[in-house]
Amino acid sequence: MPADESLEQLRARLNLETSQISWKDLQTYFARGQVVRVSPALDLLTVAAELTVDNKARFEHWMAGGQVGEVTPSQARDWFENDAELWALVVAPWVLVQDRNDHILH
Repeated sequence: MPADESLEQLRARLNLETSQISWKDLQTYFARGQVVRVSPALDLLTVAAELTVDNKARFEHWMAGGQVGEVTPSQARDWFENDAELWALVVAPWVLVQDRNDHILH
C-alpha cells in the first residue's frame, strides 16, 4: 500500500479487483495451499485490506473465531460438486474466497 493511500482508498482499489469465479477454476491455487476462506459474516474487502497492511492481530482474531482460514477438503469437495461461484480477490500470494450463498460457518 502506498504511504499516502488510506485504508478506504485501499478498499476502493481492491474492490476493482474483486470478481466472481468458479471454484473449479481455483483448483491449482487450492492444491498449492494458497486459498483463504473468508466467512460471509465478514466484509471481503476489509479482510483483503487488513491482509495487505499485514494486520496480524486482526487476522489472528478472525482465525481464532473460525471466520478466516484454510478451505477444508470437505468444503472444497462441496464447492466442486455444486459448481460453486465464489467471490475472489487476489492478495498475492493468497486468493481470498467467499461464498456469499453459504450462511453456515465452516
